[in-house]
Amino acid sequence: MGKEMVMSVMSKDRPGIVADITGAIYQLQGDLADLNQSVLCDYFTMILVATFDDWVTPEDVAAAFSHIPSETRLEVVVKEMTTPLGAKAKKPQDTYVLTAQGKNKSGLVHRISLFCFQHGINILDLATTLKGDQYTMILQLDFSRVESVDAIRSSLASCAVEAGLTVVLQHEDIFKAVSEITLF
Repeated sequence: MGKEMVMSVMSKDRPGIVADITGAIYQLQGDLADLNQSVLCDYFTMILVATFDDWVTPEDVAAAFSHIPSETRLEVVVKEMTTPLGAKAKKPQDTYVLTAQGKNKSGLVHRISLFCFQHGINILDLATTLKGDQYTMILQLDFSRVESVDAIRSSLASCAVEAGLTVVLQHEDIFKAVSEITLF
């Protein structure tokens, strides 16, 4: 196995779609490395990484997906990776979790993502949800380029007030410790 590919798939959701996609990869003798899947507003989205034998091309993978018998159309993008999986960067030690919540209004995600960009903070993961009129964001952030966490907290507090958001910024280790559920 020597060729690594990243694939993105979107479709109207239906039962069996994960089995179909992973089955197509298996039929090409691919080895699945990473996968992230979600259903948003009845639409299935998945991004995955797999390693294939050198003879498999991105076009072969896309063709395999296109031959999946389905009532729903799969929209697929397949790219060969230029950085090998073995060279994958480790998660930064300075990883923080930001939770932001407020009344729903246009531009909230833009406001927070712009704040991150302006302060040299890379967004590693982002999830949002809307319940009633309350909008919630959870961001996993790379603070490795941040010189002062206190300065970020101060600037973030001002940004939150302007945006009408309640924010909590915690180092990921603390977030995990206080969010972990222990079963007896």
